Amino acid sequence: MVKENALGEFLRARRAQVRPADLGLPAGGSRRVTGLRREEIALLAGVSTDYYIRLEQGRERNPSAQVVDALARGLALDDDAVAHLHRLARPAPKARRRARRREQVSPNLLRLMDGWPGTPAVVLDRCLTVLAHNALGQALFDGHTHSGDLVRLVFLDPDAREFYPDWERVAVNTVGGLRAAAGIDPDDPQLVETVGELSLKSEAFRRLWARHDIRQKTHETKRFHHRLVGELVLSYEALTVNSAPGQQLIVYQAEPGSPSEAALSLLGSLTAETAETRENTRRA
Repeated sequence: MVKENALGEFLRARRAQVRPADLGLPAGGSRRVTGLRREEIALLAGVSTDYYIRLEQGRERNPSAQVVDALARGLALDDDAVAHLHRLARPAPKARRRARRREQVSPNLLRLMDGWPGTPAVVLDRCLTVLAHNALGQALFDGHTHSGDLVRLVFLDPDAREFYPDWERVAVNTVGGLRAAAGIDPDDPQLVETVGELSLKSEAFRRLWARHDIRQKTHETKRFHHRLVGELVLSYEALTVNSAPGQQLIVYQAEPGSPSEAALSLLGSLTAETAETRENTRRA
């Protein structure tokens, strides 16, 4: 997954997604590309076409911060994509990589999550693997082949499109989140393995990965079709865990008084009954 010309690939992919009309440019006659021409983005960024071509081809790799900002404006990038472009233009020095260990979630954070019996909560790593959950967080994603890996759930689970009624939007945002992680540490072995497997097994993933979209996981309203309680419309907030860089606490909530709140309450009751039954069986 490590790319020798990550900056050029990003510029080329994003240029292809910007229509001239989006920036007030004339469409012109017959165009060989659906997005901007190289000379158009060069003009918008205030650099020579030759210089921009060298950037895309990887023959120029160190544009100034001012040039990066100008390119970002020309490509109409949002804040997450701008930050990503700056990381590509000024990559951090590679640190010595230690043997990978399974990430641990703080016991204090686990106790905090367990104190929210009516609120689904999960802790994710950079690759959207579930590191921990409370009982309702586990119940929300339970019953799938890849319940513990939200990227593989979206792209490899046979019932993903039923579980996520707005599957295409979820898929775009999921890949965008993985792209954001790749910008921070493109050599991460887990990330390399995840992207490699999904690129082989999912045409949809390959298509979206090639777009180079960037989506930081922050907050969103998402629809689920749960196998036990039906449709759930939940909003979530993604909170960074300062004591464990790369980890995110994701907390889901339903609108007060909504059918989703009632369905979430039912799911909590079913989860509690199942846990009690298992405990009684264990003691018998």
